[in-house]
Amino acid sequence: MNPAPNDLRPNDLRAETCAVIPALNEAKHLVDVLRQTRPHAAGLIVIDDGSTDGTGDLARREGADVIRHETPLGKGQSLREGLNEAFARGYGGAICLDGDGQHAPDEIPRFLESAPDHDLLIGNRMSQKGDMPWVRWQTNRFTSWTLSKLSGVRVPDTQCGFRWIRRECWQSLRILSSNFDFEGEMIVLAGRGGHRVGNVPIRTIYGDEKSKITPIRDTIRFFRMVWRLRRRPPPPPSDAP
Repeated sequence: MNPAPNDLRPNDLRAETCAVIPALNEAKHLVDVLRQTRPHAAGLIVIDDGSTDGTGDLARREGADVIRHETPLGKGQSLREGLNEAFARGYGGAICLDGDGQHAPDEIPRFLESAPDHDLLIGNRMSQKGDMPWVRWQTNRFTSWTLSKLSGVRVPDTQCGFRWIRRECWQSLRILSSNFDFEGEMIVLAGRGGHRVGNVPIRTIYGDEKSKITPIRDTIRFFRMVWRLRRRPPPPPSDAP
């Protein structure tokens, strides 16, 4: 008999957790990310989203399982496939992090400490601005306020891709987005669905990585997602005790 979620300790959760890492041309950073992630997760899945720099080959050499897209399909689609694969393999939870070094794998235990009492945990960089560009800081504040209102739960950093999600939560979500708006829609649907959403303080790390966000196109996608979610009624309350 498996222990109930609240009985699980971080070491138990490590054995139940798979790391899901979307990557597009991240050969420069990915090896370090994988090596630092391995001690904190039982499995490694890299989604190579059409890379041309050998990202997928490097991931395989490091022992990760690789899902390969011949052409880029977007971060959201990469996460969808990676999470589906992780949970199809029987993992109880998945930790999502980027392959560019912006997320510190040594902070994964922080998520596992809080995981027994939550269904979705989002990294929070907003308590310490660090080297986050001013425009990104202000954008994060606005999008986080908007999506927190839509979801009914307070999430200070909805744009953060460093997150842990429980299998049952993921399997209940029907996310339509396929790009960076995917992560915001995940939060809104989880909150509306009555899942336990929490936040984990993490460091703000910016180096020489180049953002994959296209400001105009992804801003339009964000507002389209917000409009769609405003028109989409929340699910009926559950009858479960």
